[in-house]
Amino acid sequence: CPIIAKKQLELGAVGVCAAKVSEAEVMVDAGIDSVLITSPVVTPEKISRVIALTQQASNIQIVVDNERTATDFHDAAKAADVVQPVLVGLDTGTRRTGIALGKPALRLVEHVHKLDGLAFGGLQAYAGHLMHVKGHGKRNARSQETLAKCLETKALVEKNGFHVAVFTGGGTGTFDIDSEIEGMTDIQCGSYPFMDAQYRDIGDRDGEVFDYFEPSLYVLVTAISQPVENMITVDGGYKAFASDHKAPAFSEDVGLVYHWGGDEHGICQIVKDDANVKLGDKIPLMAPHCDPTVNLYDYFHPHRNGQVEEIWPIPARGHSQ
Repeated sequence: CPIIAKKQLELGAVGVCAAKVSEAEVMVDAGIDSVLITSPVVTPEKISRVIALTQQASNIQIVVDNERTATDFHDAAKAADVVQPVLVGLDTGTRRTGIALGKPALRLVEHVHKLDGLAFGGLQAYAGHLMHVKGHGKRNARSQETLAKCLETKALVEKNGFHVAVFTGGGTGTFDIDSEIEGMTDIQCGSYPFMDAQYRDIGDRDGEVFDYFEPSLYVLVTAISQPVENMITVDGGYKAFASDHKAPAFSEDVGLVYHWGGDEHGICQIVKDDANVKLGDKIPLMAPHCDPTVNLYDYFHPHRNGQVEEIWPIPARGHSQ
């Protein structure tokens, strides 16, 4: 959502991240000039689209993790008479993207540096597999260990004469850990404006609930049927929420516990004697996983004191390719 992206930039963010080229295009079309495309881009048609964005905006950064892709970007940039900013992506242990630490990473940096169509900017060390490690102490230890190894690679690159202006990584789950690590230049927090039930469960420094950021993303469901006395059915099921993790959650004072009831329905157990829920009532449900839940909707309806004040389009939804 470019509106939310712009609000973060107004408050001091150095840029925004997009996982896909199509999402970056939406941001640039909305007038956002600083976008980091965090996932590798490898096909000729998508490389050409990135180069087109670089021609439009002042700071479009890409992440490469192999020499072939770096060369392909160099060739496309030279043909378009632009210089493409590049970060080298490190494998932090996810085994998902990134080049191996140490000498393989150094060799890739050396290769990028030889290509005058590219401008080496630094390293990406995003440890996505650590964002939801339960227990702050355990999460802290694992993030410190992981980034220490990545910083050894940074030191190796610098020792060989290459300036590492950017060392980016981290996220909502480790924001208070990674921001304290010397050498990190920025952190890629994405979920914190919304939060979700999954993040709430990982705990923070103060306890078992991660509540440094207030949950703000809810789907408004309606009670539509009550076949039995101690249950009530709402009109939100698998098509209303991302269902890859736990179920969505009501606020404790509602007195309901949600259970999946199919594509269109949730079957809610009434767990408090004073739960005063009747047919037709609209009840907010916290998203279990914010990212793919947002992807299901066209608009946010931000509200204050019970009144919707604006409507914010979600133009990058569905842009997963």
